[in-house]
Amino acid sequence: MKKTISVAFAALLLAGCSQSFNYPQAMKDNTVDEYFGVQVADPYRPLEDDNAPETLAWVEQENALTRGYLDMIPFRSKLQKRLGEVWNYERISAPVKHHGKYWYTRNDGLQNQSVLYVTDEPGTPGKVVLDPNTLSEDGTVAFTGSSLSKDGRYMAYTISRSGSDWTEIYVLDLESGALLDDHIVWAKFTGAAWFGDGFFYSAYDAPSEHAYSGKNEVHKIYYHKIGTPQSEDKLYFSNPKYPLRFYTCGLNDEQTLMFLYEDGMGNGNIVYVKDMRKPNGKFIKMVDDYELQYSPIEAIGDRIYMYTNYGAPKGRVMVADLAKPHISNWKELIPESENPIDGVSIIGGKIVISYLVDACSQASLFDLDGSKIRDIKLPGVGSVGFAGVQDEPDCYYSFTSINRPATIYKYDLETGESTLFVEPKLAFEPDNFVTEEVFYESKDGTRVPMFITHKKGIKLNGKNPTLIYGYGGFNISMTPYFTPRRIPFLERGGVYAQPSIRGGAEYGEEWHLAGTKMQKQNVFDDFIAAAEWLIANGYTDKEHTAIMGGSNGGLLVGACMTQRPDLYRVAIAQVGVMDMLRYHKFTIGWNWASDYGTSEDSPEMFEYLRGYSPLHNLKPGTEYPATLVTTADHDDRVVPAHSFKFAATLQDCQAGDAPCLIRIDSKAGHGGGKPVSKQIEEYTDIYSFILYNMPEKRY
Repeated sequence: MKKTISVAFAALLLAGCSQSFNYPQAMKDNTVDEYFGVQVADPYRPLEDDNAPETLAWVEQENALTRGYLDMIPFRSKLQKRLGEVWNYERISAPVKHHGKYWYTRNDGLQNQSVLYVTDEPGTPGKVVLDPNTLSEDGTVAFTGSSLSKDGRYMAYTISRSGSDWTEIYVLDLESGALLDDHIVWAKFTGAAWFGDGFFYSAYDAPSEHAYSGKNEVHKIYYHKIGTPQSEDKLYFSNPKYPLRFYTCGLNDEQTLMFLYEDGMGNGNIVYVKDMRKPNGKFIKMVDDYELQYSPIEAIGDRIYMYTNYGAPKGRVMVADLAKPHISNWKELIPESENPIDGVSIIGGKIVISYLVDACSQASLFDLDGSKIRDIKLPGVGSVGFAGVQDEPDCYYSFTSINRPATIYKYDLETGESTLFVEPKLAFEPDNFVTEEVFYESKDGTRVPMFITHKKGIKLNGKNPTLIYGYGGFNISMTPYFTPRRIPFLERGGVYAQPSIRGGAEYGEEWHLAGTKMQKQNVFDDFIAAAEWLIANGYTDKEHTAIMGGSNGGLLVGACMTQRPDLYRVAIAQVGVMDMLRYHKFTIGWNWASDYGTSEDSPEMFEYLRGYSPLHNLKPGTEYPATLVTTADHDDRVVPAHSFKFAATLQDCQAGDAPCLIRIDSKAGHGGGKPVSKQIEEYTDIYSFILYNMPEKRY
């Protein structure tokens, strides 16, 4: 039976008294599912209906409890003030030249959304093209992308409301500055691919109900003609035979070739190509295997430059001929190297490739015939991203590290010289912090890299508050990157650790696959081993260790805190996938089966998933770490039901005195496009929770 105390007595808890919470009781039912003859109870199934009055009442009560706890942390306001100061720096993207002008985004520091500008000369302000801060009073409408018509007159741009994956498309007349009447709704995972006097886009049928949790099926491609209503848009392509796949299209700059992408069922994708110069031209299938990755880099004439991991787990560049576009006829241009390709683009008639070397960026320049010109000298150890287009010589790159925000450099393709273009002015000194890369052994002996950052000169005495952040999935690499939210934590003597665990792309496709399906436990073992290494090497101890991750990283936190609740003082599970038996039944969850497998695949896959599913491995009478679960009402990527059911069950099971709370944001989604004001609020809460639940309440 749970010990309880009213919210009014939370102040006693903050004063150090050993008490527990009066957690709200969510509605239960007697739901039992059967998997291959095994019955599994799901008592909090009613929480999957995020619109039900009972769910809304529970959300309100949980938020009141969490808000009461967080707002009474004595140093919360001080931390929020400092977080606002370090967040307040200018952020400018690398300029890209289109139609004789340079396009870039800029945020003055605390603007909720970055603003799109165009200028005649890089480094001069130019004029505002689109300010998304004017699209809503609270900054919850985000600008998510744009594309220009071939003649440069129109710009189609996409927005997201309240963090949702649902996309709306608008059209701006760049000559007059007028917003046209054209408006597309219920689009998803798409941009606008211009052709003729309109554009192609991908969308789903309008949902009849549960727009933010219902399963998305039958992705369709439409053609929209400028000046007509969406109701008159022509269906260009659909494949209802395979409702659980994504279909998108794109055209080369000359709009002579269209590429049709089909993905969602494996670790890779299928690509088709169509010659748009032929009135009755048909799509020709270029590749056959959904488990491999194929991405057109650029089409120049009838030559199609492709990135692929076909026959090369770490990636290579090949060339296809439009006359014989099937992969059996491709020619290798730049072979696989010992380091995986992290990015490839063609800029100014040159091929720019970034590689990962132990999760850090390196880069090289090649001619279009594949011959290497030179290695590109980067400013240090960190992550790089190049910007430019095929037919313009301007090349810029953005470089960032854990303790230093993105700095923009101009790169001379002819001489190889990098010159500083924009460096932000900061309210802290990056050189006050040091980052090292270490390597440790996981449970099975696998060598795993980890970045560790802390303030210079601090005494590493085994009791430093240490935050370990991880992801471990979907071929996404954890490379050094900056975010201002960590700075106040580091300033107060915190240690930040970022292991590049299996499931990502740090060492190519083999590293990714080693953390998928029935090898997923490797991911958790890698993360647990990171904490054990930090403790064994005197950075911290169990009483000063916190873990955090979002989305698939939220699953990581949930699995590790249920497998090793003794190892961590604090756990922050953000928008996590917590119900591994039912994740594929909501929105586009089915798309994650390539990494996870599903409970319907086989008895063995069901048992494996049940063996680590965070929701199904919470045990009554266990002392769990102080836990803050975060989610949002418009998260239609990982629906809130995951966090709802996990938090309610965790509160039932908690035997210790540590708080187990859930923070449910409003007018927010999975994280993309979240306004700066909401980010500062959220991370003030998260870091206040972490620091307050350490033995020494430092701030």
